[in-house]
Amino acid sequence: MDMDEIKELVRLMVENELSELDVSDGENKVKLKRGAGGEPVIVAAPAPAPAAAPVQTGIAAPTAAEEELIEIKSPMVGTFYAAADPDSEPNVSVGSGVDADTVVCIVEAMKVMNEIKADCTGTITEICVKNAQPVEYGQVLFKVKPA
Repeated sequence: MDMDEIKELVRLMVENELSELDVSDGENKVKLKRGAGGEPVIVAAPAPAPAAAPVQTGIAAPTAAEEELIEIKSPMVGTFYAAADPDSEPNVSVGSGVDADTVVCIVEAMKVMNEIKADCTGTITEICVKNAQPVEYGQVLFKVKPA
């Protein structure tokens, strides 16, 4: 992608009041996010490097206990909120029991508050994101030990 194409993407982003834009064109990828002042910032634009041979890193494989955990993932891009409003207690915390209908958080996308349900039964073992943090589609929000 050349600079003219990126400038056009920025113009469209500002014109349509988008806070984030992710574009792929073959091997070229551009991810744009609007900064605190509303100005677009290029987050990533380099073409991927050629694949190299796998390298042993010394990182241990997940333990059996970690493999048994259920991950509650974000179904959309948006902003994670642990509670319905800033003055309320979080919907769940580590150690909270959940079932399929338990609302665990809210993800705001395009000014719409979307309740995210656990869709599983168990106990919250880890909260993987912080309140008011931007989240991506498929990002792990919680880990649950099945009941």
